[in-house]
Amino acid sequence: MTITDRHQLIIQKLQENGRVDIQELSEELQVSGVTIRKDLKLLEEKNLLFRTKGGGSINNPYAAERPINEKEFINSDQKKKIAKAALNLLGNNDSIIIGSGTTVFELAQALYPPKHLTVITPALRVALELCNRPNVDILQIGGLIHHSSASAAGAFGERLLEDISCGLLFMGVDGIEPEFGLSITNLAEASLDKKMISVAQQVVVMADSTKFGRRGIGRICGLDQVDYIITDSGAPAESIRQLEEKGVKTIIAE
Repeated sequence: MTITDRHQLIIQKLQENGRVDIQELSEELQVSGVTIRKDLKLLEEKNLLFRTKGGGSINNPYAAERPINEKEFINSDQKKKIAKAALNLLGNNDSIIIGSGTTVFELAQALYPPKHLTVITPALRVALELCNRPNVDILQIGGLIHHSSASAAGAFGERLLEDISCGLLFMGVDGIEPEFGLSITNLAEASLDKKMISVAQQVVVMADSTKFGRRGIGRICGLDQVDYIITDSGAPAESIRQLEEKGVKTIIAE
């Protein structure tokens, strides 16, 4: 069976079932799982499917209405590596902001600072994870809680940030494009993200490679406002080159 034949069969199964499984395709087509993953990546680049943990889907797993507890299983290994790399940027900062999203939540899970650290966050899960952590104080940003992210957004939270400054902002996004910049799928959270960027001395974006080449409805900012992007080895080489041309330091988490 040629690569074209495989792709036609995968698309047919997607149309019939709405999803495909790597293991099932590997057994049916008698090729390795690595080959199937490459097929799914090529089809995703053609906007014919969305890759998910263990397979592919006809629906976007990063859609705004998808609950956060489902999103956290997507590319979980890459997100853990990204969080580990993010820890190396903490330095001597005594305050940081951790935004919302499953990738930055991995940072909260891995965070055990050796000295006092104030963590400012709109994300309920981040606050609950860190509230009893040694050496960590929490400043919870309030507002209307969005169900898909379990995170606050709106004017109340933005007003709280007006008198605050911090060293680092760790934020997640739904899309990264060299020209459009950073974006997410919720307009209210995009507004809060802009405010968080304005009070941080450095901005660190934590995003797995599936976020490249995507656009969410809410534009956050251009890449000129970003200091670091931490991603995984699947990030497109051309995108990395464009980021570096724009002065963004890119860290590939291994």
